Amino acid sequence: MKKVLTIAGSDSGGGAGIQADLKTMTVHQVYGASVITAVTAQNTLGVQGVKTLSVQAVISQLDSVLRDIEFSALKTGMLANSQIIEQIAAKIKEYSLPNLVVDPVMVATSGDLLLKEEAVETYKEKLFPLAEIITPNLYEAKVLAGVETEENNDPQVLAEKLITYGSSWVLIKGGHTTKKRSAKKAVDLLYDGSQFIEFEAEHIPTNNTHGTGCTLSAAVASNLARGMDMEKAVGQAKKFITGAIKNNFPVGQGNSPVNHFWRLQNLQHSSNQQFS
Repeated sequence: MKKVLTIAGSDSGGGAGIQADLKTMTVHQVYGASVITAVTAQNTLGVQGVKTLSVQAVISQLDSVLRDIEFSALKTGMLANSQIIEQIAAKIKEYSLPNLVVDPVMVATSGDLLLKEEAVETYKEKLFPLAEIITPNLYEAKVLAGVETEENNDPQVLAEKLITYGSSWVLIKGGHTTKKRSAKKAVDLLYDGSQFIEFEAEHIPTNNTHGTGCTLSAAVASNLARGMDMEKAVGQAKKFITGAIKNNFPVGQGNSPVNHFWRLQNLQHSSNQQFS
């Protein structure tokens, strides 16, 4: 079984962050290990508190798992500040870790900020050049590209800017929000510096989308660890997250998470029908 590492924040509500990553890795049949960067007091209604761990606490976790376990891929989520990003980048180089998936988490689904502003430049300068792929949503892509106006929402333009920061691939989530696409479609755009590849799925009208970004990037990392090329890894991850959103269920009183176990439930349902 391949091993995949997630470096991210903890979501006490279980829908995003480390918890979402480990659930996703498990159903993708890889072994997930974790390094926690921050602890959030969080539920489906929002983020009530954030405690960022010290850089030393993060690095201690990293050294502990990296000295013992050989990883085939890793992903980063909430990294909180420049100091943590810089030290994680240094450790990735020190241990020559493969298949880095960077999900540049800036805000929670509820709109709560999860990244200090000064950390944006550190992402671009230190971590992106080490990444096999970065997976910003449209809002994050605009911030990273330095775009502020609503007129510059073209994912292709944003992807062309972001690829200059050094990653091998860029995946921009949420291209369906542009005028070029119907609201009935959810389109993600993959770019390697020479070709654009679109992944289109039905747009599912629901507020239960907590953890979508974490889940998608964890699925991509899991697929890369299992030996898929990038196009297939992203395509399969897109199918997984679409199903997870479509099969969502209410957990709390606010924006509930996606359903990480939908495939297992479908298999169980089919098995029950077969033997009933």
